[in-house]
Amino acid sequence: SSLDMLLRSTCSRTAQPLSWLSRTRPSAIMPLRARINNPSFSDMPSEQPGDEPNDVLFNSHYGVRTIELNRPKKLNSLNGSMARKILPRLKEWEKSQLANVIVLKGNGRALCAGGDVAALAKDNQSGPEGQQRSKDYFALEYKLDHTIATYSKPYVAFMDGITMGGGVGLSVHAPFRIATENTVFAMPETTIGFFPDVGASFFLPRMDGAVGTYLALTSEQIKGVNAFLSGIATHYLHSSSLPDLEARLAELNFGDDVSYDTRLRIINDTIEEFTTGMPHDAPPHFSTNVRIAIDYCFQNVHNIDQIMEALVATEEREDSPPEVNKWAAKTRETISQRSPTSVKVALAQLRRGAQWNIAQTFQNEHNIASKFMEHPDFVEGVSARLIRKPAQTPQWSKTSFDDVSEAEVNSFFADELKLQLPTASDEAPYTDYPYAWTALPREAEIESFVKSNPKYDMNGVVEHFIRLKRGKMGVREKVEEVLNRRTAPANSKRGFTWL
Repeated sequence: SSLDMLLRSTCSRTAQPLSWLSRTRPSAIMPLRARINNPSFSDMPSEQPGDEPNDVLFNSHYGVRTIELNRPKKLNSLNGSMARKILPRLKEWEKSQLANVIVLKGNGRALCAGGDVAALAKDNQSGPEGQQRSKDYFALEYKLDHTIATYSKPYVAFMDGITMGGGVGLSVHAPFRIATENTVFAMPETTIGFFPDVGASFFLPRMDGAVGTYLALTSEQIKGVNAFLSGIATHYLHSSSLPDLEARLAELNFGDDVSYDTRLRIINDTIEEFTTGMPHDAPPHFSTNVRIAIDYCFQNVHNIDQIMEALVATEEREDSPPEVNKWAAKTRETISQRSPTSVKVALAQLRRGAQWNIAQTFQNEHNIASKFMEHPDFVEGVSARLIRKPAQTPQWSKTSFDDVSEAEVNSFFADELKLQLPTASDEAPYTDYPYAWTALPREAEIESFVKSNPKYDMNGVVEHFIRLKRGKMGVREKVEEVLNRRTAPANSKRGFTWL
């Protein structure tokens, strides 16, 4: 409104935070209508008959625009109705001078537990027309995820609660991803005869070591602060701090001359103001021995047989710690229960995805998803796990990995890339996240520094990264864990040898 513009202009000239407006405007939070009538968004998806009216709530609070997923009874599972509301809203806010920060959050105990796959499986059973509707849904979802991954305004995802599948796509590509003590992350797609999508082809291969491959094939859950330490989240806060953080973000007032990178740094510093230290009662998700075993067993993304053989060898090694023997046996059994087609396609996807840019990621994933909509394993997996009561063990179309030929795997990647992605950026699609600096240092960064500075001791390496990350919480814990696992003392009195 003209009043909003006048007030914001006044704040900009006087350099006052927007919080003073609360004394003169008793209703500072204004719910926005879900429908957008601006003709400039005519190419954006529009609501359809049957869409739920309040499955997404949009609000404006000074400079913050919030997206609240609002299907708590279904753990905010993402469907077409929600995506058709969120995508045009993001495009509208991208053009607004009053919108400074976008915040994504969920109502209830989940940010978003995934896509509404039960509805898709039911559609697929109706034949080619239903399968096409499912393909169209994935096209819409991936356009939304790509928009978030290339968004020109700061985007903050509150990963407070269950964040899986489709919920990962709405959050993991953002420059700011906040984990809490309630966070539960997983990519469970191979469990239902599908593949890790929503940009997992880009995100998982860029995680430390072989952790991304392990998470893709096992659907392992990462909880709480461990989502932060593993790089899934960029920050860790207690959930009780989120409302205050949101209010503080709303007070930020950027002038037109403030660059995007500067805005990110200001927001990063603002989030850091609300950190209260690492929790002392949260054990690491992986012990040092298990983490070493993950890199050993999952290092070869070219062959599932070699991964399974490595797990068997680790399970049977008499000199391995018992926890590693137990982990290897459990992991081998877990992968054996997955759809053989899903596992082999996922491996090929991660191998290729390491080379894809962010646009190619979603275009290729749309092709893969379209193939799975025609594949019997998806309907069987969803039906057995989620629809039939009680849940059953799926009967996959192929009973072993040997039954899935390389030609069949390659067919998931053979089609021309057709998905048209909306983007307002003229820059070339990136091949690594341009805002990786908001997270803890990656293992590759630590390795490069150690090899380039062989005479630094552990304290010297840790202090270097603390300075580099401007005192960020968690840096010490992350760097020390990597050094303890990946280095050995050098022959001289100081320094390390990288293993």
